[in-house]
Amino acid sequence: MSSSTSSPPRRHALPAAAAKVPEITALFWVVKVLTTGMGEAASDYLGETSLVLGGVVGVGGLVLALYLQLRSRTYRAPLYWSAVAMVAVFGTIVADVLHVATGLGYGVTTVVYAVVVAGLFAAWHASEGTLSIHSITTPRRERFYWATVLATFALGTAAGDLTGLTLHLGFLASGLLFLAAIAVPLLAWRRGLNATAAFWSAYVITRPLGASFADWAGKEHEVGGGLGLGDGPVTLVTLAVIAALVAWLTATRSDVQADAGAPAAGSCPPDNPT
Repeated sequence: MSSSTSSPPRRHALPAAAAKVPEITALFWVVKVLTTGMGEAASDYLGETSLVLGGVVGVGGLVLALYLQLRSRTYRAPLYWSAVAMVAVFGTIVADVLHVATGLGYGVTTVVYAVVVAGLFAAWHASEGTLSIHSITTPRRERFYWATVLATFALGTAAGDLTGLTLHLGFLASGLLFLAAIAVPLLAWRRGLNATAAFWSAYVITRPLGASFADWAGKEHEVGGGLGLGDGPVTLVTLAVIAALVAWLTATRSDVQADAGAPAAGSCPPDNPT
């Protein structure tokens, strides 16, 4: 019998190529915009139904979803998109609470959250040397990622309310405005803009884009020119579409990164290192 002893296995270590976020494809952006709209409608519906229920679902759902996502050793579409969905709900609640509790206008809260996002980007880059979506392969980078994602949701919520309500554009006009705005990072990237900067610029815009169209569909005409379909039905419809798309991604695994630096065929190029 050998007297040698094996070293204990390392816990929670990620394989070098185990990126914890999906490949960035066209479908990624579709699902992302849908989750922002769902989060806006769900948060408003819960807030109007019961503040206690909204708090339980918003906080409890976020904690559970992030726990499962962070605990997983590899990327799994249902876990990842469940976390994004709950961040969408919670991010809306946070933005609305700051506005209501302090009485600050949406112009001020938009600036506040913009500063928070910028601070997180600065801290993340100072710690890791990169903000690349293809570098989320360690627990610390993933924590930076989710903190930044949460802040971008709050920022986008405040920005959408700023244009739709404070500036009196209405929800449809706001949605069209952000639809045009999201094309700017794409065009700039095609002309040589750093891929990481282009990605995060577009990512921030998806929040007010999806939320504006969700508010337009759900709110009454007297509030921002809405169609009056109701926040509850909008939540259910967007959830059903998200579930179907995530089921397809899970079955096909078309959004799983090949490795930490090589994207799958047909996807956009990897972000630059910085």
